[in-house]
Amino acid sequence: MSQSGDAAVRLDSCAKTFADGTRALDPVTFDIARGETVVVLGPSGCGKTTMLRIIAGLETPDSGGRVLFNGEDVTEVPIERRNVGMVFQSYALFPNMSVAENIGYGLKIRGVARDGRAARIAELVELTGIKGLENRRIDQLSGGQRQRVALARAVAVRPSVLLLDEPLTALDAALRDRLGDRIVVMRNGAIAQVGSPRTIYFAPASRFVAEFIGAANIVRATAGNGHLTLAGGRVRLPDIAAAGPVTAMLRPEAITVVAPETADLCGCVEAVSFVGDRLRLTVTGAADRPLVIDAANTLAVEAGQRVGLAIEPQAVRLLPGECP
Repeated sequence: MSQSGDAAVRLDSCAKTFADGTRALDPVTFDIARGETVVVLGPSGCGKTTMLRIIAGLETPDSGGRVLFNGEDVTEVPIERRNVGMVFQSYALFPNMSVAENIGYGLKIRGVARDGRAARIAELVELTGIKGLENRRIDQLSGGQRQRVALARAVAVRPSVLLLDEPLTALDAALRDRLGDRIVVMRNGAIAQVGSPRTIYFAPASRFVAEFIGAANIVRATAGNGHLTLAGGRVRLPDIAAAGPVTAMLRPEAITVVAPETADLCGCVEAVSFVGDRLRLTVTGAADRPLVIDAANTLAVEAGQRVGLAIEPQAVRLLPGECP
């Protein structure tokens, strides 16, 4: 979910219950700043699409919920009057039109002259990396190319708000990396956490967020005396306030393999996998469950070897709840 820079958006206690009684979205309240790009993540059925459709005007929130653009209540304003662009999961491209005709469709029905449409189309095919495909039919395109056409069509009219439903699955990494100022993680129709990508990754608010965003080792430990004690030793945590049993998150890349003779935490390498830019190790005995560790691909290590593990205090995240 992103914006083109024209409107600030606010959802105020927006929930959605369908006619059959299904609660698709619990009351949601949050703001999107003008020009901000917000990425909404969550498992299937968590309420992402319902929330986007409420912002777009394709769904009406339950009584008491409001959608505001620049402080103006648009809850009852239909989609065609909200100046919203939307890329649907299915793309919804016109099969009887060429790539250029699809991109320029919204401009045409708004009365933009042919020369103006052509200039805007040329700008967008360059921006989305589909230059040279302007005259192709939609059935001649790959999935990624169709997605780019849908995106170009959505932004062609310079909407105040741009909404994208599952927009990144068919796009390459270079294009995906241009997106995302803030992340909203959803679960079971509610917001689990909102924050910057760095905050969501390094400081997840729950085990669900920790495991949903990237690989995570979730382990049992005991906190006390400035340390976190695990099955194979301990990790220094000088500023820890907790005492007793805790649940800790350790990201695979935050664990460094060192010589066991000088390490406070040790384990045994169970498996080693070469994954190009790194080695992925499985280490047993260091914690109550095997640890997954991402190490440099130049590390000389093999299964059965005893290793030491070093973890910087700031890389340890304590999570609420118990570790099963």
